[in-house]
Amino acid sequence: MVVDRIREDAVDELFHALADATRRDILHRCARTAASVSRLAEAYPMSFAAVQKHVAVLERAGLVRKERRGREQLVHTDPDAIDTARRVLDQLEGAWRERVDRMSALLTEEPDPARNGPRKGRQR
Repeated sequence: MVVDRIREDAVDELFHALADATRRDILHRCARTAASVSRLAEAYPMSFAAVQKHVAVLERAGLVRKERRGREQLVHTDPDAIDTARRVLDQLEGAWRERVDRMSALLTEEPDPARNGPRKGRQR
């Protein structure tokens, strides 16, 4: 299982990073082409420091990596980390589908009158 191979705190960091719309947008932008933090900051109605913090959260989660080019730091989306997130979600989806299938099977079973008959001492 994918979740078993990834530390629980790493999964928490991954989904914490993905929980914010700005961070998801940064991932999307940096997946197409690397961008400097200052270039990213131009795209959002927030301070440079706020964008820098978003990038730091993504970096701690392993979703992006920074590369220094001269005076700039370029931000790249890490495709392997995105693939890991997808596999974790696929695994969770599979577990929930199994649970729903089991519940559905239980709900469609014919009741067994011998097991599910009225209890003694109760009147209907």
